[in-house]
Amino acid sequence: MSRTQKAVYISLLAAQATVISLVEGMLPNLLAFAPGAKIGLANMVTLVAIFSLSFNDSFKVVTMRLLLTSLLGGTLSTFMYSFAGSYLSFLGMVLVRMLGPKRVSFIGISATGGILFNVGQLAVASIIAQSFTVMLYLPVLSFAGIIAGIIVGIVGNFMMKNIATIRKMQSEEAQNNELSRRWYEASLENE
Repeated sequence: MSRTQKAVYISLLAAQATVISLVEGMLPNLLAFAPGAKIGLANMVTLVAIFSLSFNDSFKVVTMRLLLTSLLGGTLSTFMYSFAGSYLSFLGMVLVRMLGPKRVSFIGISATGGILFNVGQLAVASIIAQSFTVMLYLPVLSFAGIIAGIIVGIVGNFMMKNIATIRKMQSEEAQNNELSRRWYEASLENE
């Protein structure tokens, strides 16, 4: 794949994640037991990026999504919350993915991202409120993060298996990276 094709793929992932995030922000809260919690559907795109691109390229997708979403529909405070949640979630999912397909599933990686996104946001809220008591909301948001992570993981897993372009990118990344190769081979075995 040429550099231009890869740049287009990265840009399309970032654009899709931005649109999904903005649309989700307009929806009512689907997790009624956790006020303020969202499913985080844009994390589907982050998962796809992690599994079909290199670390640097998937980091670009997350960064572009964060910047575009903040510019198009956010404020400084939403940027701060999203910054902490997005990067902590991304780094956590990348680290858990390193355990390999024999130790953790795609859905498990997604659930990790859901929990860590909430941890990042609560850490920023604690700093802003200058109080650690905000963290008392963590058990509720962790439960919400697990549920959201499972939903996102199921949909993301479906996308990885059924969208030809994503499969092609994952196959190409598998040629460049041992960990990506193991995940790609595991996905072929599960078909």
